[in-house]
Order: sequence, then C-alpha cells, then structure tokens
Amino acid sequence: MVARTDRVTDPKIRSALLVARRGQAYFSRKLNELHNDDFDEPSLLPGWSRRQLIAHVGLNARALTRLTEWAATGIETPMYSSPTQRNEEIEFTATLPTQALRNLSDHAAIHLNVEWRDLEPSAWTHEVRTALGRLVPVSETVWMRTREVWIHAVDLGNGGGFVDFPPELVDALLLDIQGAWARRREAEGIPEFVFAPSDRPAVTVPPGSPVPDHPVLELAGTAAQLAAWAAGRPFHAVTTTAGDPAPPAPRWF
Repeated sequence: MVARTDRVTDPKIRSALLVARRGQAYFSRKLNELHNDDFDEPSLLPGWSRRQLIAHVGLNARALTRLTEWAATGIETPMYSSPTQRNEEIEFTATLPTQALRNLSDHAAIHLNVEWRDLEPSAWTHEVRTALGRLVPVSETVWMRTREVWIHAVDLGNGGGFVDFPPELVDALLLDIQGAWARRREAEGIPEFVFAPSDRPAVTVPPGSPVPDHPVLELAGTAAQLAAWAAGRPFHAVTTTAGDPAPPAPRWF
C-alpha cells in the first residue's frame, strides 16, 4: 500500500508542518516520561495541574481539527461552541483516568494530523475564526499548534526546556512575541524590548505605534533563554546589556 502524504504543495506550509509534528513528538515524549502518579502534581503553569495541562493540549488539537474541517468543507465548525466551553471542557476532562488522558493526547493529535494531511492545497487559504474572534487562513492553525505543543511540553515540568527547540522555532517565537507587544505598546505602556542574542544575529521586529520618549530596554542572553523569558517561562542568564536582571516580561496574549 502506498503511504499517504501531505497534499499541500506550499513549501512554507510543508516546513511549518514539520516543526509542528516535531513538537507533537516532543510533547508526547515528555508526557510518556511521566508516571501515572505524576499527573496529579502541579505543572509549571501557575494554578494548573499536569492533568489540566494534558487535557488542554489534547482538547486544543480537537479544536484546531474543527477549524481544519471548516476549511475543508466550508461548513462553519468553531473551535468552541461558547465562550465558557473551553474552560469547562478542560476541568471535566482533567478528571478522566490517567490512561484516558494519555489516549486523548495521542488520538486527538493523530486526528488533527490526518486533517492537515488530507486538506486540499487550495483550501489552506480558506479563512476560519479563532477562539479570540480573529479571521485567519487555516494555515495559521499550524503555528497555533506549534506553540501549544512545544511550550506546554516545557510546562509539564519534567525536564523540557527551550534549549531543546529548533533554532527556527526560537526565532519565530521571538518575532511573534515581540510583534504582539508592539501592537499593544502604546495602549499598555509596554517598553520597547530589543533582543541581543549571544548566539544569533539581533532579532528585528516590525515596529509598533511610535511612542514618544518611550523606554527602550536591550536584553542579552542566548536566543533560547530570551524566548523562555519572553514567553513567561523559567529562564536563566537573561540580563540587560548593563548587566542588571531582566524585568518581568509583559504578557504575550
């Protein structure tokens, strides 16, 4: 039998799918390293147990599958049926037996991957609506999933770290987070952070709204540690270029 392969022909989407799938494999590996009793321990996300985190990542795959099916069929299938569904579903699913949570993680990821694989090349530009109400091409679901699996693998708190991330993912995270801050800089008074990675060229970010006399703060460290700091995750050896400790990072979303 001939193996089925991705139908998409766009090289950028094909490359993005590879990073997302590597991230799923990374998350699955860190999850499989946990013993059943470890599921009841806290994750690195404040207020979240590992059970809640694992439920969230599995349910996120299901939600993104609904968006991919929307793009494929033209029938609107939103990520969630109501603003409260996401949190209610996480809380309920987190109470499932440990093996059921493991199965959810595996099966939901496989289903999403199949929907991506079989999506017609022309359908990748079809617009869908995210849980935040943004209209985006369905190709955006690949980046949405990429962030979830790589970062939440670290949040499991059993040895994962941004140092394990592919360089292209680290760079994309730095740009994504900086772009989010730039869009909110004026409204929220977010300083202009400039990243000076010790192991990369400086990260160039599209400017946000110009703010007169706005503070500019340059931060140094490896690209991976700068990304961990920016994403609000544990980090080390990130300082200002003057040698002072890095301040708390603004929220990403």
